[in-house]
This record gives sequence, structure tokens and C-alpha cells, in this order.
Amino acid sequence: MSLFVKKPIGQMLAQAEGGENGLKRTLGAANLVALGIGAIIGAGLFVRTAAAAGQAAGPGVTLSFVIAAIGCVFAGLCYAEFASMIPIAGSAYAYSYTTMGELVAWIIGWALIMEYALGAATVSIAWSEYLNKLFGGRIPYEWCHSPFESFTDSAGIHHSGIMNAPALIILLLLTLLLIKGSQESAMVNMIIVFVKVAIVLLFIIIGWQFIDGANHTPYLIPENTAPVTDSAGKVIADYSGWNKHGWGGVLGGAAIVFFAFIGFDAVSTAAQEAKNPKRDMPIGILGSLAVCTILYILFGHVLTGVANWKDFVDPEKGREASVAYAISTYMTGYGWLATAVTVAILAGFSSVILVMLMGQSRIFYTMSNDGLIPKAFGVLHPKYRTPYKANWILFIFVGLFAAFVPGNVAGDLTSFGTLFAFVLVSAGVWILRVKEPNIKRPFKAPIYPVVSALGVLICTAMIVGLDAQTLKVAFIWMGIGLVVYFLYSKNHSKLRHPDKI
Repeated sequence: MSLFVKKPIGQMLAQAEGGENGLKRTLGAANLVALGIGAIIGAGLFVRTAAAAGQAAGPGVTLSFVIAAIGCVFAGLCYAEFASMIPIAGSAYAYSYTTMGELVAWIIGWALIMEYALGAATVSIAWSEYLNKLFGGRIPYEWCHSPFESFTDSAGIHHSGIMNAPALIILLLLTLLLIKGSQESAMVNMIIVFVKVAIVLLFIIIGWQFIDGANHTPYLIPENTAPVTDSAGKVIADYSGWNKHGWGGVLGGAAIVFFAFIGFDAVSTAAQEAKNPKRDMPIGILGSLAVCTILYILFGHVLTGVANWKDFVDPEKGREASVAYAISTYMTGYGWLATAVTVAILAGFSSVILVMLMGQSRIFYTMSNDGLIPKAFGVLHPKYRTPYKANWILFIFVGLFAAFVPGNVAGDLTSFGTLFAFVLVSAGVWILRVKEPNIKRPFKAPIYPVVSALGVLICTAMIVGLDAQTLKVAFIWMGIGLVVYFLYSKNHSKLRHPDKI
């Protein structure tokens, strides 16, 4: 049997029904939009905006958000078509299985671990860092850093990390919540989303009064802008490249802020738990993308109006804590808002971790039902009907990474997994339109095949644009995945071996 054997669309739809033994359908359109916002708005909004403005786009970072959003919309439309047509928990993995075959499906399922599992670990480490900032650094260094991290304080005392306890604790709490049920998780996520969106809106509304029009002139970085150096004379920003000034800088900024949009695809992993997936999935995916795009544009406009974009060039000055810097420097009397922003970042991290853990466990659940990974990943809790064993296994894997490995190890691997999924989903819509033109499609991506083609091209270009080290590690990870497939998955596939069902 071919390595590219495809799962029949009818079988996929039957699996999506699930019946009494399947996942509970408890999520409405509002829950799905909140899931998307919960996954998208993290610290990326607070950090990437300043980074893009200071490195490439200047005040034109608002235009960068528009371009990045357009790139995401192409993939989002394709996700919406698939999610309404095949409402199953496996997301890009499931869509690839029925359009490009088992081996491709396995590859994308393995790649998604980089997006969701490693992403959750990395974000939980960042959550720990911001919690310590909120507490004024009162958490002992040893208990909020991995054993591979150390530093010597001003008194000459050397400190070495033991484990990142806060990261482990937040992962445990969110895992327990996910096991309790999707509806409960969605409700908590809704509350978190309300808190962080409210604080973002507060910054936009209050900050609008402090906008200095001079900071928006010129709107794009001029071509002849001189390089910026730090106190030691080292160049920290060079604007001579084509993508570092003018409209080229806007495009360069779009590549930077694109990663602040990652997460809307996680909505598709909840398709099997949506009450009316044919209607609600497109609303959830495209609605969350639209809401976040509007907030991002307004946020970027206010941030670069309150503070000059040059303030965000130096990471030590304003880029890493850009919003707090702008508030404390230019918004007299609103120091409390800087603390609120830290709370919003923590809330953002929490919802991102929650949705990533949920997405990965649902992908594991579907892969297990197909026989490609052990049965334990597909076992549902007898009372809550959630894949609780997958949640616990995922907690152990992610928890070990978060507690004992530095956060910078994952790097841009999360982005690789996301972009790879975007490419295959965009291509999959095109393939299925050609091979299965008569299938009922409750939602159809418009301007076919232009949308699919642009989704493939733009996301492939962004993969190529990742640094060489990230690509190297990603290909090593994919190689390990192929070994697992040929040693285990190929021999346990229920599609290949119906007798194993």
C-alpha cells in the first residue's frame, strides 16, 4: 500500500460525528472566537510591535500589521473551508490525511508538536519571567530558572538554577482545567481574554490623548537614516538594507509582526467540540483574526505616537518593555497602567498556553484514533470525555522542557511548525477542490485558486526567511519523526491494517 494512501472523506466525516463515545460538542461561535483571541494575543503584541518599529518600519508598523494580516487571511480562509467541511479535531493533520496521504499527514502532525507543545513550554517559561517581574523579583533565582542557567549578582554571589517551578505550576493548573472539560476551559479562557483585551483597550484609549503627531512624521523610515550604535559603539540597527526603510521596511516589519498572529489555526483543533461547526468554525477562525488585526493596528498607532520609534531601537531602553517604557516616560500619572500591562501579558501568556495544550492534545487524540501513535493518547475520561491521558503525557513532556530547559532553545521552531501547517492546508484546499469538487462545502474560500496559491507562496517564503539554525533543527526533528513513522506508525495504521480497529 502506498505511503501516500489517503483517508476517505466519508470515513473522516463519520469519525467527526463521534457519537456518545466522542468528544462533547459544547463550544459556540463566541467560545471559538475567544479561543482564537486567546491563542493570538500574547506578549507578541507588546514586544513585536516595538521591535518591528525600531528595526524596520517606524510608525509604518501599522501598515506592517495590515500586510501580515493579509498573509494570515489566505491561510485562515483555507482553514475555515476545511474546518466547516471536515469538523474533526486533527486540524492540519486531518486535512492533509484526506488530501495528500498518510505520510504527509504524519509529517505535519509531527511538525505541529513544534507549534503547540514546544510553544506551550516556551510561553510558560516567559510566563514565569513576567510573574517574577510582577512580584518585584522576589522569586528566588534557583526556583525560576533551569539548571543550565546561572548568574553572579552584584555582591559576587553565584546563583545556579534548579528548576523553573512557576512554569511547571501554570502548566499543571491549565492541564487540570483541560481535563475537567472544554466548556470549563473555554469559560476560563473567555475571562482571561476579557481581562487582557480590556487592558489593551485601556492603553489605546488613554494613550490616544498622549499621541504626539511629530512622532508619526515621517511615517516611514527614510532611506538615508544613519545606523544606531550602543554605548560601546556596536551597531544595533542598520537601515541600509532594502527591507529596513521605506515600503521595504514595512514589508520587513510584516515579517517580524507576523509571529504575533500565530494561534488562530488552533481554533480548528476544536472543530469536533463545536456545537455547529459548519457555521461556527469560519466565524471562530476569521472572527478572531479580524478582532486581533484591528486591535494590533490601533495599538501600533498609539505606541508609536506616544513614544518615538527610535526609542525602541535599543533593547535595553525600550524594545523589550516597550509599553511600560512609553507609559513611564511619556504618560505622566498613569504608572498603574504599566502594572496593568504586565497583568495583561501574564493573562495573554496563560490563554496562549491553555489553547496550545488543548490543540496539541486534540491532535494527539485524532492521531491515536488513526493508530499512528499509541492508544493511550486517544483514551477519553469516563466522566468528562476529554483526552485526559494525552493531557497528562503532554504535561510531562512540556513540563520537563519548561522546568529544566532554557526558554531560548525552542527559538523559532514554533513558527516553522505553524508556517508548514499553513502551506499544507492552503495546498490541501486546492487539491480537494480538483479531486472532490462535489463535496458539500458549507464555507468556501473565495477567489479560488488565487487564495490557495498565495497562502502557499507567502508562507513558504516566510519559512525560507527563517534563520539557518532554526531550519537545521527543524529538519533534524522531522528526520526523527520519519524514523518513528517507519518503526511504529506505518505498522499500526488503522487505514493500512483494518484488522487493528
